[in-house]
Amino acid sequence: MEEIKRRTLVVRIFPHAAACLRLIRALAIETHENWIEAMQYLNMEPLREQKKELLRKLGDAA
Repeated sequence: MEEIKRRTLVVRIFPHAAACLRLIRALAIETHENWIEAMQYLNMEPLREQKKELLRKLGDAA
């Protein structure tokens, strides 16, 4: 919501309601795409390696 307010202050006047709606839709799509990309790059491999190492250590100790 803050991003919409910030961008509308820059534009100041919209020629009609459809122009304002286009801006809001574009921002919503951009935010959604950024969120999807951030979730896509979450790499769980280091966690798997750490778990394997911990299990090896526990097996060696027993």
